Amino acid sequence: MLAGLSRQKDENVLVGFDTADDAGVYLLRPDCALVQTVDFFTPIVDDPFMFGAIAAANALSDVYAMGGRPLTALSIVAYPAQGDLEDLTEILRGGESKMREAGCAILGGHSVADEEIKFGYAVTGVVDPARVWTNTGARPGDALVLTKRIGTGVIATALKRGLASEEHVSASIGSMLTLNRLAAEAADGLTVHGCTDVSGFGLLGHAREMALASRATLAIETASVRFLDGAAGYARAGAVPGGLNNNREFVSGCVAVKGDLPEEIERLLYDPQTSGGLLLALPEADAAALLERCSSACRIGQVMAEGEKPLLLL
Repeated sequence: MLAGLSRQKDENVLVGFDTADDAGVYLLRPDCALVQTVDFFTPIVDDPFMFGAIAAANALSDVYAMGGRPLTALSIVAYPAQGDLEDLTEILRGGESKMREAGCAILGGHSVADEEIKFGYAVTGVVDPARVWTNTGARPGDALVLTKRIGTGVIATALKRGLASEEHVSASIGSMLTLNRLAAEAADGLTVHGCTDVSGFGLLGHAREMALASRATLAIETASVRFLDGAAGYARAGAVPGGLNNNREFVSGCVAVKGDLPEEIERLLYDPQTSGGLLLALPEADAAALLERCSSACRIGQVMAEGEKPLLLL
């Protein structure tokens, strides 16, 4: 679809849609560029306040993934004309709470009547043009660091099927509510060659984008990837969201597997995440510094020279 669109010729566009990066970057002046993104989705939890807050955290994540600082946001609302306005108010309050935490001002927004609820934000931030993080710069020898656990999609599906425990759901919600602000701040000042946030395409889907954009192979040590408590059991029991199967169908042709990989772990590597963590490619010394600064981060592999497949699972 995007291949059919004409390429804009504007020397101020530093990052466009060519490499499937997380946000666009537009140069304002030599020392300042805009970071712009938009994200919205249908409810992933029952509580309207939590849904709004998660949607805000998810939208903000794309700015953090570019090394930027969010400044302003515009809300996007699709809500039934006869829907409960108290619930809508709670959705907006939840979103506002996360925007306030991020220091991001909500300037307004737009709403439409729709029988299917959808909510999110268009977010604008700023970044130093000389320090933009993209998914194109991962280099052979870099370490791969992931800053959150995986499994929100599987746990949400288990919740819908009445399989998930309250404890596991609470931990998943806590992860989705956590801004990537602290992880991005922990990486500030380090040499970040590549970065993306892990969201709807799952860990392997976003790793594929980084590998292709960087013309490299990402070797992921599957035993090092951390999963949310309960996620592996739910995946083993078949609590698989539709997006997971779509991701696997799209990405699996780019994956080489070395050794045995349990089915539930493979499923989780394709699991679509909401407000997932950052995946960063850094020199080993900088990766070690990031792990010291960010307690939730873990080293999950390394970048290799471009091989037969963009992704290698070890």
